[in-house]
Amino acid sequence: MDKIIDQLFNKLWPICRSVAGPGYDKSLKILKKHIPFKIKKIKSGKKIFDWKTPKEWELIYGELLTEKGKLILSTEDTNLHVVNFSEPYSGLVNYEKLNDHLFSNKNLPNAVPYVTSYYKNNWGLCISHNKRKKLNKKIRYKVNIKTKKKNGFLKYGSCFLKGKSKETIIITSYLCHPSMANNELSGPLAMVALYKKLINLKKRHFNYRFLIWPETIGAIAYLANSKKSEINNIFAGMVLSCLGGPQKKITFKQSRKYWLGENTYVDDMVNFFVKKDSKKFKKRKFSPSWGSDERQLCSPGVNLPVIQISKTFYGEYKEYHTNFDNKSFMSIKSLNHSIDKIFLFIKFMELNRNILKPTIKAGEPMLGKRNLYPNINSTSKYNEIKNLNVNKTTNLNTLLKVISLIDGKRNIMEISNFLNLNINDLINTVELLISKKLVKF
Repeated sequence: MDKIIDQLFNKLWPICRSVAGPGYDKSLKILKKHIPFKIKKIKSGKKIFDWKTPKEWELIYGELLTEKGKLILSTEDTNLHVVNFSEPYSGLVNYEKLNDHLFSNKNLPNAVPYVTSYYKNNWGLCISHNKRKKLNKKIRYKVNIKTKKKNGFLKYGSCFLKGKSKETIIITSYLCHPSMANNELSGPLAMVALYKKLINLKKRHFNYRFLIWPETIGAIAYLANSKKSEINNIFAGMVLSCLGGPQKKITFKQSRKYWLGENTYVDDMVNFFVKKDSKKFKKRKFSPSWGSDERQLCSPGVNLPVIQISKTFYGEYKEYHTNFDNKSFMSIKSLNHSIDKIFLFIKFMELNRNILKPTIKAGEPMLGKRNLYPNINSTSKYNEIKNLNVNKTTNLNTLLKVISLIDGKRNIMEISNFLNLNINDLINTVELLISKKLVKF
């Protein structure tokens, strides 16, 4: 999986994406090779709630030169040099006019910022602040921005994995930022890995719907374009964002429902995980002021039980929305750590939704014939047996205690709390018992 994720990153990284257009389409086509998305299309200019779907946009190239032809910046270096959704522009301008259309980040003076203008026609260039300060105010500059806008379609991908219940968990991410690693590619790459893990998860309780779209407008389009029954069946949701940075803990942003005092299953899981393992997980309150697509999915009128999952998130790292958010900042190793922790969270949600029952009518199961208990026993070996590991992940003592509590009356959260077991140990033990057909649900 590491190799697949790394190769996928390298394919997606150089593409100049936007909310709609050939860069987005190319990226969606690449992801479709790993997740069999059905592509939904909405025509440009269509009203969706209080918004309208945008035109398609394409960057051909952009550059800034002195009047004498000395190159100052070019999209050959980074496609962030042109404001995303910029109008085309070509001409000689004085410093004053140029300065009105330049964008830089003085807090990170060597970085090129990411700037957009989706819903207002404008042209613009992005430049490092240090380079901007060196511009000669007394000369003219040649601006060449070649872009295209046309009517077309806003597109999003949807892939449905069937479970045994009507309850659906949506897993979403966005695909509209050009050449950014943690803030852009970590989400879709994590989605690919989670899809591949979930298709191999047997006896799924939940349905899973994977959704990929341009941020904000894509989530709004999905809500406007979907049947009421599909929305009503959403039991929980997870927005994947900023999962590959250097922070160690997984951060859950809780749902708007929980913020307003209503308990939800997914928020209960968040609280449990943070309480059980605060070294690996933390939480923060919902806020409509700052975030990703949970703002749309939790908005009044739908108010879905959707959380956001991140690690090194927006506002917490200075490289955010700049060309410094690259593969040097985001590591594949860190991303894989996030994927493993999110999948653990999903597996716990799955197992906890069921009441576990023993398959043996009465008496303890005979563990020895299943290679789960030593066949040679003596009082002198009692302590050795008690601390024995029956496999690489499960302790015999833990196994016996869990077996004793699986009686058709408790879910795994209750078992974990009663035995004060950590999440990994409990899931490994329960999965072992299921594989040996000692537990059913």
